[in-house]
Amino acid sequence: MMKFKIHRCNCRKIWSVQNRKTRFTACTILLYGKWNTELKPERKSNPKGFVTANGKDDVIINPTIELVEQFEKVAKLIYDKQNIYFNVKQGENLFFAEDGTCYILKKLNTD
Repeated sequence: MMKFKIHRCNCRKIWSVQNRKTRFTACTILLYGKWNTELKPERKSNPKGFVTANGKDDVIINPTIELVEQFEKVAKLIYDKQNIYFNVKQGENLFFAEDGTCYILKKLNTD
């Protein structure tokens, strides 16, 4: 499995997804699966904080509104750039919104 790193490129107001071999950008991203945060405080340049996922199948670029509506926004994943800190270290399902907000999601029951 190849690890993917996701971070916000604030200068271009877009999300960036990269691994060892590729890099691509998107306005919105749905991360359907497990994720972790990774900090690199020793880096001289930004970004110093990433969300990581293990499989490309988990990363859905520019998902449809219908797909996102299958989830409930539970909380925000917040990255403190000054202190290089995430408020949550790991979890399942994230939505990276166009405005730069990152939401922790819960799958809605479709019974």
